[in-house]
This record gives sequence, C-alpha cells and structure tokens, in this order.
Amino acid sequence: MIDNENMNHISDELHEECGVFGMYDFDGGDVASTIYYGLFALQHRGQESCGIAVSDTMGPKGKVLSHKGMGLVNEVFDKKALAPLKGDIGVGHVRYSTAGASTRENAQPLVLNYVKGTLALAHNGNLINALELRDELSLTGAIFQTTIDSEVIAYHIARERLHSATVEEAVGRACRKIKGAYALVVMSPRKLIGARDPYGFKPLVIGKRDNAYILASESCALDTIGASFVRDVLPGEVVTITPQGIESDTSMCLQKEQEGRCIFEYIYFARPDSQIDGVSVYESRIKAGRFLAQDSPVDADIVVGVPESGNAAAMGYAMESGIPYGTAFVKNTYVGRTFIKPQQTARENSVRVKLNALKNAVKGKRVIIIDDSIVRGTTSDQIVCMLKKAGAKEVHVRVACPPFLWPCYFGTDVPAREQLIAYNRSVEEIRQVIGADSLAYLRVERLEELVNGLSICKGCFTGKYPLEPPKEDIRGEYEK
Repeated sequence: MIDNENMNHISDELHEECGVFGMYDFDGGDVASTIYYGLFALQHRGQESCGIAVSDTMGPKGKVLSHKGMGLVNEVFDKKALAPLKGDIGVGHVRYSTAGASTRENAQPLVLNYVKGTLALAHNGNLINALELRDELSLTGAIFQTTIDSEVIAYHIARERLHSATVEEAVGRACRKIKGAYALVVMSPRKLIGARDPYGFKPLVIGKRDNAYILASESCALDTIGASFVRDVLPGEVVTITPQGIESDTSMCLQKEQEGRCIFEYIYFARPDSQIDGVSVYESRIKAGRFLAQDSPVDADIVVGVPESGNAAAMGYAMESGIPYGTAFVKNTYVGRTFIKPQQTARENSVRVKLNALKNAVKGKRVIIIDDSIVRGTTSDQIVCMLKKAGAKEVHVRVACPPFLWPCYFGTDVPAREQLIAYNRSVEEIRQVIGADSLAYLRVERLEELVNGLSICKGCFTGKYPLEPPKEDIRGEYEK
C-alpha cells in the first residue's frame, strides 16, 4: 500500500500501514463505542483515515451500518457519528496508505454486498500479487471502487463464498490465493473472523471482556478497553468467533523457522506496552539499547533518545553503559507523525516543528543519541545539528536497527534503494553526511535476540525475504 505521491513529502521516518479491531458482544450490547476506543489505542498505526462498520446479529440479516472518513479517530467520530451505529458485532480500522492514494474512497472497513449477503473487512498489510489478482478479477467483470489491495482480498472472499460451505472456509480459500503480509478482521452477519498470513508479518491478538470477544492488531488496544488477553492468532491461522466459541483452522501454518515477523513491530511500529507473540515490545527496545552499548561503546556524559520510539533503547544503553539517561528534546505533542508541508522547501523545518533541543541538558556535554532507524537521513543531520547548536560538545549517534539496504514489499514504507542513505555508502560516509562525531548501527546478528529467537523478516537489511519478492517494485503503481 505505498502512496508514491506522498513519499516526496514525508520526513525521514518509517510508517505503519494500518491497525484493525473487531468485536462481537454475545450479550447483544452495542460495540461501536468500544471499537472507537480501541481505534484510539491503535492510532499510532495510521493517522490518515479511519472507519467503523457494525451489524446487529439479531436484526435484519446483512444490514451493515458504517461511517468512515479522512483524519484522526477523534476528527472522524463524534457523538453524532457514533449514535446511529447500533450493532453487537463490528470492525474498525485506522489507515496509513502503503498502496493506494490517501482518499476517502480508500478508507476502511470495506463493506461488500453480494449474493450471499454482506461482508465488512479491515486489512493491515500489503500484498505482492495484488496487481495480478486485480487484473484477473477485472477480466471477469469486477468493478473496483478503490485503489487498495484490501478490496482485492474482499472480492476473493466473496467469490470463494459462492462455493464454500461457510464464510470462514471462504476466507481460508481466499488467503491461499493472496501472497504477502496481512492481518484480516472480517465481519459476516453472524461471525467475526480473523486471519493472519502464514509468515506472521503483521500481529493479531484475541481478547475477551465479559461475554464479548475482540480481535486487535495489538494487545495495548485490549488494555485500553479493559479486556483480557487470550492469545495471539498464529501465523497462518484463521479463527472464527461465534457464541459457540472460537474455531481454529491452522492448515496454512508453516514450520516455525519459515515464519517471518516484521522486526519493525518490535523496533518502532508497536506501542511499547504491547506484547506480540509472547515478546514484550518494551523489553525488545531495552535489549536493542543494551546490545548497542555492548557492541559500540563510547565515552559520553549523557544518553538520550529521539522521542518517542528511541527512548526505551536509550534507557537500555544507559543501563548497560552506566552513563546517565537524560532528556534532550521537547516534543510538540500537538503535531502528529505526519503533517502538511505546503512546499518542498518547508521540509527542512519539519523536524524543528516537532522537536526542540533542551540547551541546559546538553550544553558542554558529550551526548549519545539513540534513534530507532535512519532511512533517508534527511532528519538525522538536522537532529545532530540541533544538538550541536544547543551547545553539545560531541554527538554520537547509535541506531537501534541495522542499515536499510533494500526496500520492503510487505507493508513498511522502506523506499527504493536509491533513496536509502546506506545504499552505496559506508557507515563512515553516512557519519560524515549527518555530521555526527561517531555512528554505529545494531548488528544484524542481534535481531533474533531482540525477540527471544522468534523467526523474523530481515529483508530490508539483507535482501533475503521470507518469500520471493516481486521482480519489479510495483508499489503504488495501481493507483489509477
């Protein structure tokens, strides 16, 4: 889901693709307001658009009520928008576009009316065969209303349902056709279904509150609504939630060593209070900092993080090195992860809008600054310069992941190789570009240690992906 037009206007930070949330209250209570709060907890995964779709399992079969729009959750929804959304089953979505333009038409959940009834679908991830499947559907008469690969998934589920005994069977059959990264939450008139791709690129968890079950991208969303964590959906698993309980289809599951979770869920994307596949995101970031201190030590007076995702790694570095942890930046909390930049020339000012250096904290000191990643390098040099202008004697940069050398095709907007600062540059050359006194990255060999030995995708660092990437970088090319 990469929106190439927007790529020219974002700063040097990675972006998530989406967050999904679903709920089924077996007692018949309305779920829209709870989904609303669940989406608040997942807002960090997407700030471009959001939506909620609900249905009443005791009402007219197949009647779906929905509301979606551009903007943050509290901008799209108010009491007036939520009031009509009456139903005991529903799905919600927050989106950052990684394929398909940032328009209202591409907001989710998608609602399909077809011969077997209705479906509402929310998708997190990116397909590598979406163009092929889209062309196949178009040649058989399909008319697309969006430019997102999620609609391709919805169409295939609807078509498979025509010759499947159950909707969950149709979801499973559709999942065997699609390739890439996906966590799906699907609402049918009487069932809530979750599916996770066989490699486990994207997280999906199951929760329970009273007599209601929840599916969500992250466990932090369960905490927000007072639900208890039940378990993770397994890579390759399709779960079906009904009043009779949870049914599981694990026929797509791969061997553990074939799985390929996105390591950036742990390094950057997920909230630090989430747990993914039994691993604490916060502890992973602490470990990253400890490993940097062990492998790339340097004498300094203070360790600081680039807010917010660099803070935990900075604490880990301080714990391991014994160098005091401190705060070097004040963050403008009223600026989101992305904001409008009227002209390309305004890009140089974007970091100063978000961050300002604390002169009293860094003046005359040797500063170690921990960042979660360096993509294009367009903000790293500004941050180093900001610290030195504030009086820092030395600035040593440590990065909580290895250098980006390859693009991502599975939902993270790591761009083409030519846009990556590490492409065709040594670490020393990068250091010179960003103006740091020293620079070091986390070693690739350390990545599995961050996640307690889980199988992960390291493709953007090594060029070796869990499944064969497309021969051409077609991300965003079906935006018509």
